Amino acid sequence: MLMRTDPFREFDRLTQQLLGTTGTWSRPSAMPMDAYRSGDEYLVVFDLPGVTPEAVDIDVEQNVLTVKAERRPVAKGDDIEMEVSERPLGIFSRQLFLGDTLDTDNIRADYEAGVLTLHIPVTEKAKPHKIEVAGVSDRKEIQS
Repeated sequence: MLMRTDPFREFDRLTQQLLGTTGTWSRPSAMPMDAYRSGDEYLVVFDLPGVTPEAVDIDVEQNVLTVKAERRPVAKGDDIEMEVSERPLGIFSRQLFLGDTLDTDNIRADYEAGVLTLHIPVTEKAKPHKIEVAGVSDRKEIQS
C-alpha cells in the first residue's frame, strides 16, 4: 500500500493538539477539499467527518463561495476520563473565488457520510460550441 504523508500538515495537527487550539469563528481551521470538472459542472468535495448537516453554512457573495462548518465535542460525563483526543474540534472554513463562467445561482449541495459535495454548473456561455466557417463565396452571395 502506498501512503503519502504531508509533514507540515502533521506538524500543524500536533501543534494544535499540544497547544489546545481549535478553530474559532474569527480564526477558523482549514478543511481538506478536492475540486474538479465533470462534464458541464464543477464539483468541490469537502471532508467533514463528525459534522452534522445542520452545522454546515454555505454562502455565495459576488462570486466568493464560503463554506463554514462546526464540529463540537462529544458530550462527556463526570465519570469519563479522556485517554486520546486527536480529532480536531471547532470551526472549519474555506473560501473559493468562482469565475464568471460558473452559475452561482444554481449551486447544489449534497452531504453524505461526512462528505460535502458542491455541484457548480458551468454557464451556457462558457460551454464549448461550434462556430461555422463561411467561405468567401458565401459572403459575396449574402452581400448581393
